[in-house]
Amino acid sequence: MSDAPDIKNKAPTPTSSFSMTSLIMGVLGWTLIPIVGAIIAVITGYIAKKDIRQSNGLLGGDGIATAGLILGYSNLALGLCACLVLLLFPALLAGIWTFGDKIFNAVP
Repeated sequence: MSDAPDIKNKAPTPTSSFSMTSLIMGVLGWTLIPIVGAIIAVITGYIAKKDIRQSNGLLGGDGIATAGLILGYSNLALGLCACLVLLLFPALLAGIWTFGDKIFNAVP
């Protein structure tokens, strides 16, 4: 007989439902419900990681929760950049409209 563990009778660890929710909401945040889906993905991703860490190996899905967190945070970051562009671009145009002749005629 060998000392190798018998893996045929070992049941797979269940996946955390919060990690699946995080991944699903992360994908939905990029497709149907942008900001709300991203916020829910980040919140449930952290809850899933905490639950998985505290379960001592009884729950799986840490990678799925990480994927949900990455999707959520990247969606929020891109949304923040888009908001900044939408706010600053009109200010840039207004500045060029107001001071454009001084800016472009300053160089001899």
